[in-house]
Amino acid sequence: MVFSVRTFNNINQIGLKELGNKFQIDGDQAVNPDAFIVRSENLHGFAFPENLKAIARAGAGTNNIPIEEATAQGIVVFNTPGANANAVKEAVLASILLSARDYIGATAWVNTLSGDDVPKQVEAGKKQFAGTEITGKTLGVIGLGAIGARIANDARRLGMNVLGYDPYVSVETAWSISSHVKRVDDLKEIFRQSDYITVHVPLNDSTRELFDAQAFSMMKKGTTIINFARGELVSHPALFDAIATGVVGHYVTDFGTDDLLNQPHITVFPHVGGSTEEAELNCAVAAGKTIRRFMETGEITNSVNFPNMHQALSTPFRITLINKNVPNMVAKISTAVSQLNINIDNILNRSKGDYAYTILDLDEADREKITALAQQFESDENIVKVRIIESRK
Repeated sequence: MVFSVRTFNNINQIGLKELGNKFQIDGDQAVNPDAFIVRSENLHGFAFPENLKAIARAGAGTNNIPIEEATAQGIVVFNTPGANANAVKEAVLASILLSARDYIGATAWVNTLSGDDVPKQVEAGKKQFAGTEITGKTLGVIGLGAIGARIANDARRLGMNVLGYDPYVSVETAWSISSHVKRVDDLKEIFRQSDYITVHVPLNDSTRELFDAQAFSMMKKGTTIINFARGELVSHPALFDAIATGVVGHYVTDFGTDDLLNQPHITVFPHVGGSTEEAELNCAVAAGKTIRRFMETGEITNSVNFPNMHQALSTPFRITLINKNVPNMVAKISTAVSQLNINIDNILNRSKGDYAYTILDLDEADREKITALAQQFESDENIVKVRIIESRK
């Protein structure tokens, strides 16, 4: 069996080789693909084909994918957390240094000079770009995930005092964070104590306009805000007021909008934080591996809408189910299997929100019986998607 994959945007071809020879890359010519691999393409309003089983985002953020709609159609959405973390980390550290010394402004000013006395003009005007050093300054990191943790550790190595805020930090990440990074339990401490603030949280209802008038009112004069996460985390009207009053000395963002361009104290990059050759390769490799594992085994890793599910396939057939998270579903599934005199070797069921995912390993080699069971599951109004996976052994 060959799986069809539709790619959006320019996905690194070396990374796509991770899919192996059971996958065919059809691009936008795919008629009814099994999977999508996407970078920044906006899929909101997109009509998903009936056969679509998975979408892999070659990157961490999934705001360009309609998660609720995909879930309701039984489509598992994956991302690749950490694959571009080093690239974004370096972009943030560079932004701290650039804003501390205004290297961008200094370069622009030097290029306006002309004449035989350029060296004299440089000496006369360079004081306006003296800037400050970052050693001893305080950096507040909001969000200690794959990116934030790296920034916190490296900023410490550069001599900064680092405060970190993340009420949901994973145990694995917590172990990787330097003991010299001070964890704070109240976001207000980040706003009040930091000279530089960098934000690395997803965009949702609780984080939208996280930087509002109230947040800016707590900050020191001349605070630098660095936003390589999502543009909507910052209220622009509140930001402009904070810049006008001197509270924000510099705003650096990777998300350009018309109102931010050509404004004093604002530096806008063209969404290049995670766009290095290495990061694009890492994201494509991770997306390819994720799709391959899911399509070939039904296992789930790094999904944003379904729980991680890992179970070695050792039986002739496996059936995977995506179902509504309603009472007695596991009992109904088990009853349907027993009625066809099929033995369950192993069953794994986990829910996330309104939906659940079930891996059903069956000690049965008769394909006709497995097909009949799958058809019975498909007739259940609470089961959204059914897949039959045959063992490769």
